[in-house]
Amino acid sequence: MKQNNVKQNGRFRHESLQDQDTIKDLLKSITAGIGQGKITLSDGDGSMTLEPAGLLRLKINASADDDLNKLDIRISWQGETEKPGKKTLKIK
Repeated sequence: MKQNNVKQNGRFRHESLQDQDTIKDLLKSITAGIGQGKITLSDGDGSMTLEPAGLLRLKINASADDDLNKLDIRISWQGETEKPGKKTLKIK
């Protein structure tokens, strides 16, 4: 993992309100970065560059309550020592 001007001791955190189109564009940038093997995150407080490679673990959690809906997407990687599960994920 390559890091530049890293916020909070090796961690980058950002939280803000965005409209659907902005979120869509940010997710497109993340997927493009995964494809290129380099993702750079930045805001006014600092930046971090990650270099995903090998097998990546995908974890998705979703919940829907009365007035709060939540979708968490986590992508992590270490090396190629673990074999991925054989479950098939479908997203519509």
